[in-house]
This record gives sequence, structure tokens and C-alpha cells, in this order.
Amino acid sequence: MVVRSAELCAADAGPSQATARLFERVVGAVTEFCPRVEVLEPGVCAFAARGPARYFGGETIVARKIVAAVAGLGVDCRVGIADGLFAAGLAASEPAASGLAAAGLAASEPAARDAPAARDAPDGPDTPDAVTLVLPGGSPEFLGRQPVTVLDDPDLAGLLRRLGIRTLGDLAALRERDVASRFGSAGERAHRLAGGHDPRPLAASSPPQDLSVSQEFDPPETRAEPMVFAAKALAEQMHARLRASGLTCVRVEVHASWADGQENTRLWRHDGLLTAVQVADRVRWQLDGWRAAPPETRSSGLDCAIDTLGAGGGSGGGGETELKAEVEAEVEVEAEVGVGVGGIVLLRLTPDQVVRATGQQLALWGEALVSDRVARAALRVQALLGHEAVLRPVLEGGRNVSEQVTHLAFGEERDISRSREQPWPGQIPGTAPALVFPAPREATVTDENGSGVTVSGRCVLSAPPRQLTVAGEPKRAITAWAGPWPLAERWWDPEHASRRARFQLVTDDGRAWLAAVNQGRWQIEAGYW
Repeated sequence: MVVRSAELCAADAGPSQATARLFERVVGAVTEFCPRVEVLEPGVCAFAARGPARYFGGETIVARKIVAAVAGLGVDCRVGIADGLFAAGLAASEPAASGLAAAGLAASEPAARDAPAARDAPDGPDTPDAVTLVLPGGSPEFLGRQPVTVLDDPDLAGLLRRLGIRTLGDLAALRERDVASRFGSAGERAHRLAGGHDPRPLAASSPPQDLSVSQEFDPPETRAEPMVFAAKALAEQMHARLRASGLTCVRVEVHASWADGQENTRLWRHDGLLTAVQVADRVRWQLDGWRAAPPETRSSGLDCAIDTLGAGGGSGGGGETELKAEVEAEVEVEAEVGVGVGGIVLLRLTPDQVVRATGQQLALWGEALVSDRVARAALRVQALLGHEAVLRPVLEGGRNVSEQVTHLAFGEERDISRSREQPWPGQIPGTAPALVFPAPREATVTDENGSGVTVSGRCVLSAPPRQLTVAGEPKRAITAWAGPWPLAERWWDPEHASRRARFQLVTDDGRAWLAAVNQGRWQIEAGYW
């Protein structure tokens, strides 16, 4: 059973602290129905439904109770029920739910897999559209109608579509050995998902030894950054122990204990794919979402702190209003780092459901993965010099050459709206220039009589260009040229509107230039050398 809240789903950069805290309350509400809840990602959690279904009288009844409980927190969610985790996740997502009735494989009303028990009226409001049930044995047929774009591998999905394989049913109809030989381990995993199976065969077992790692803090740690660094080091130790035993884990359990005796434990999906940095991110999300005390307790504690400081005279003598604002700021800082009263005294990571490691085949050329060693070094530099101290170049789309390479801070995600695959009308054709000047260089282009070359509003040249003079360089003869390529940007915004005509010029020294005419002035934007 998968519980998904679209409004709480976060990007790879992680949820905000307010979202993490709200999702922590959602997971707490789900835990009331099943103690072993697994967090797949921020906004999505799952658990095995067989035990709770027997207790409450049906899987759909449990799902509707969960929807009602989460709605009491002011959050809308969807619940998907299916034989496998992948199918349940699709059933819980809104795009997949729209096609279930046509498939005849799902029910939104209380017609659970255990039909006699499901006829009992569930508690809570009537929310038939929030619960989607894929009937027993119907997962392969339900998945067969889904497009291959639902796979979490966009590159593989795009390749399958180009080959004419447009649905998961088309993929499942192929022989597994053929898919594995053509697409590798990623294709084999996708073939298993398309057939309604789990990503890997069920081979979970109890760890043969204690592979958990932990760190105690004395004095208790009240800051968030040291906790993240400690979690990263612990994750590296955990991965090293697993590798030494030839194992990997399906899930990782994160346990934190506070000085006041409170504890918080969550299960995070791992599948052997999370790096040490990614495990540390999940620890940060979990701590951001945890509140050590309910609001009324924090309020009373705030009043006590104000009374205590007021009795001592405070520090500035500005009255109770200033004193309360000062204490509220301190409490808010404590809430922002996600730690409880007195700080954290113990952090433990425990591999859950260990399996034999089958290895991971990395790409021979152009490996895009960032190793833990590189990531750790980059994060240390950022901690010392600031977030913008480590930048990486990223190729993006754009009409201007200066926009096609940007620099992002390490750890930030690229803007998908500027993808290179999108159409960019007005872009200069051919090979991109190797040298892009930070600021355009002033230039002069003349004809064979020495008169300046102009371009009309209809992109008509006054005369063929014959000589180029770039600021700081001698005059050069133009041996070949191409253009113009007009570009009008933001014509609807007078303050930022731009209209240019661009040319490619080759001079007698063998160099090629990308030039532009803007309001009658020639400028050099880039060079092809």
C-alpha cells in the first residue's frame, strides 16, 4: 500500500523545513495503522497491507481510514493498493488513476481484495476518489496499459519509444534475456517492473551480524550542519561494512535520540543505490521534519523562558516585547535545525533487509556519477568558503551562446525548463564557438570602400563586409562570411527588448568570429578557435 501526497512531494534538492515537518506528521498518522512504514521519498510512504487489512477488515477500509486521518492534518493524499510496490505507486498517482476504470482492473469504492470484510462501512468521510485498488492478479494487465514514461529512467524510456515500445505491456511481451542483452541491467529491471514483479527477487534476510553504525554526542549536538556531516561519515562506514560482507540493503533505518529522552526512527528506501551524501540528505530531511514537542509545550516553555529572563533583567532592558521577540528568535532557530530539547545524543544507521550485492556496471565512457570522495571534498569546501565556492559547468539550451553554458553550485539541480532538447528558434546553427567573451567586444566592419556596413530592419546589408577591426587588434581582411541571423527577444517588454542580426566572419589570419549588429553597432560575442 502506497500513500502519496502530491503537495508534499519534493524535488531532488529536498523538501523545505515546513514541508518536512508536515510530512513527518503524515508519516506519524500512517504509523498509527502500521508500525513499519517505509519512506520512499518526501511525500510518499508505503507499508505491507496484509496485517493491517486483517485487523481492520479490508485493505480499502485501512486506506480510507488513512485518508481521513491525513485529511485531519489539512493534507490531501491518495492511496494505491496493488500486488507490487511499483503498481501501487502508480495507482496512488493521479495520472495513473485516471486510466484505471477503463482498464477494468481497479475499484475506487470499498470493494477490497477481501470482499466480505470490505463491505463494512469504513470510518471517516466518503473519499472514493482518493483510494485506488488494483485487484489481485491484475497488476500485469494494469501496468501493461501504462506508457513507458512512467519508468524512473527517462533515457531508457526515450530509447524505448524511439524503438516503437510505447507501453509497459509492449516491454513485458519481449523475452527477458533479449531485453537484458540489449538494454543491460536497467532494461532487465524495467522488464521486471512491467511484468508486475518487484525490482529484485525476494531475497531479504536478517543481517548475519550487527552492521549498524552509530555516533554519540557529548555534549548533545544542537546544530544541524554537524549532524549532516556525522550522518555522511556514518553512511560511509555502513557502506564499507556492507561491501566487506558482499551485501547491500533494501532499506536503511535512521534513529535519533534526544537528550530529553525522545526518539525518532524512520525507514528510508535504499535498494543499494543511495550514496553516503544521499543518505545524509535523508537524515537532514528527517531531522527537519521532527518536532520534539507539540506547539502547546513549546508555548509554555517560551513563556517560562521569558519569565526567567525577565526576572534576571534580560540583556537590553527593552521591555517584555523585545525580550519575547528575542526568545522567539532563539526558539525558531532551534525549530529550523530540526533538533529537540537539549540536542541529539545518539544517531544510528541500521541496514534493513540485507541482500547479496550483485554489483553495478558503470559506463565505460562519459561516466556521469559523482563519487563520494569528490562529493565529500566539494561539501567541505562549501562549508569553509560558502555555497557558491564550488561551481560546475552545465550545458543548457538558449538562443545566445552566452546562455548555453551556465555554472551551478555543487548540489543544485539544473533548470529543466532550459533543456537543450527543447526547440530554440533563432539559435545560431552549426558548431558552437569555443570561446565566449564575458562581455561583447566593440568592433567595426567596413566594405571595400572603407564605409561602415549597416543592416536594415529587414536584415538587408548595405554592402558585403570586407574588413574587420576588433578593439585592441589590427585591421583584418574578411575572407568569408555568413548571415545574417536575426533575433528579436522580449519585444513585449520595452525595457528588456533586444533586436540583433548576427554574422559569422572569417578573417585572413584563419580565425572565425561570431559578430552581432545591435542598434547600428558591431560587437564580437564569441570566437571559433
